[in-house]
Amino acid sequence: MKFCPKCGKPLGTRGDGGRERAACTDASCGFVFYDNPIPVVAAIVEQDEHVILVRNQGWPEKMFGLVTGFLERGESAEQGVLRELREELSLEGEIVRLVGVYPFELMNQIIVAYHVRAKGEPVISDELAGFKRVPIAKLRPWDMGTGQAVKDWLAARGT
Repeated sequence: MKFCPKCGKPLGTRGDGGRERAACTDASCGFVFYDNPIPVVAAIVEQDEHVILVRNQGWPEKMFGLVTGFLERGESAEQGVLRELREELSLEGEIVRLVGVYPFELMNQIIVAYHVRAKGEPVISDELAGFKRVPIAKLRPWDMGTGQAVKDWLAARGT
């Protein structure tokens, strides 16, 4: 972002709350760009002693992850994660519990992860390239993004 979305003047930097932030160079405008993390919901989708992992369009062929998506205006995190499950896999789900809330600094996101039990047969949406069912006993966490939620979920199960 190079220009102020309020007045159109160039952005510079200034100290604010102990941090350097992008801010409008016009002192009378007062705009500060806080660049706060974006909330994302994630589902550890359990079905018949398996976890369903998805591969988004454009991901490498062997890369799979959790069902995720951006929280939309006016919905709770619980509503958002169930909506994403319906949109991506055409599945109905039941929230079992909140797994945790995780920073994902690389993408400037905050991930709210849930354990969700799903019903039905998965049908992938256009945003997915595929899915796979992984037996819970063989599920292993990965190093970034939603991997910490998987690690915590497995630890809570004692696996």
